[in-house]
Amino acid sequence: MLIELTRRISEELPRVSLEQLKTTAEDGWNTSMLHLHSHCGTHMDAPWHFDCGEKFIDETPLETCMGPASIVRLPETKPRELLTVEHLGALGEGFPRGDHLLLNTNWSHRFGEESYGPELPRIGDDLAHWCVDRGVKILGVEPLSVADVFDSRELTRIHRILLNGGVTIVEGLINLDQIPGDRCFFAALPLRIQGGDGSPCRAFAATEVLGI
Repeated sequence: MLIELTRRISEELPRVSLEQLKTTAEDGWNTSMLHLHSHCGTHMDAPWHFDCGEKFIDETPLETCMGPASIVRLPETKPRELLTVEHLGALGEGFPRGDHLLLNTNWSHRFGEESYGPELPRIGDDLAHWCVDRGVKILGVEPLSVADVFDSRELTRIHRILLNGGVTIVEGLINLDQIPGDRCFFAALPLRIQGGDGSPCRAFAATEVLGI
């Protein structure tokens, strides 16, 4: 089974504009001009996003973009809750080194609400350092950021802990609650943008790949 984890890119997203350039009626074919923020919708951060070395999104190895993932279910997550290692439960000790980690907070269901951005749950310092120490390949979250977008110090600190520590960040995931069980094969494939600080990506989960 394949599960879509990508928010549709549309003008409902901030800083997105889709312009029709040609139509089949007038020109014989359809083409569009896409104006996209590099971190719109479901997206991947490159280290360059927070000046964590000159590693751009087009240099992200394919092996980083896919692999086995562990899912932590946190459906009761409160607005602005600080997520810590304690939230991981038994996985805090038993996490398979080098796997992806997906945090299912159901925050994606708040898209369109006033609380979606300002009150997002955040990754605590201890959890960020834990991800680095455990070799988490991708940390995937449902909010538009792993940290408070209105607190530049927190935003910078958490991103730099993760990105400097080799943890790739994918934000804005959806449908994590539709993945059965607590393991899956996860993939997030960014556009190969030269010198890019980040990119929208197509993310999905599969269960059959791991025999789940």
